[in-house]
Amino acid sequence: MNGRELVAWNMRRLRVAKDISQERLANEAGVDRTYVSRLERKMENPSIGILDKIASALDAHVSELLREPDTSEQPTPLKAGRKPKA
Repeated sequence: MNGRELVAWNMRRLRVAKDISQERLANEAGVDRTYVSRLERKMENPSIGILDKIASALDAHVSELLREPDTSEQPTPLKAGRKPKA
């Protein structure tokens, strides 16, 4: 995995483990929700400052965002939908 893939994998892994949405993570980190989404989809290259903010919001050390995953690890999606269906 390259650095962008590691950040995406670990952000999602840590976020799902804490059972928080991208929106909540973005609010707590002080970044835009669409930016969090683009990071998780490997579309952006975050600065060290952004990684610090995200790690802090996830109660993790910034190095956790660059950790190589075990082959047995697989981030699972959060429950579908936060809004009731019409």
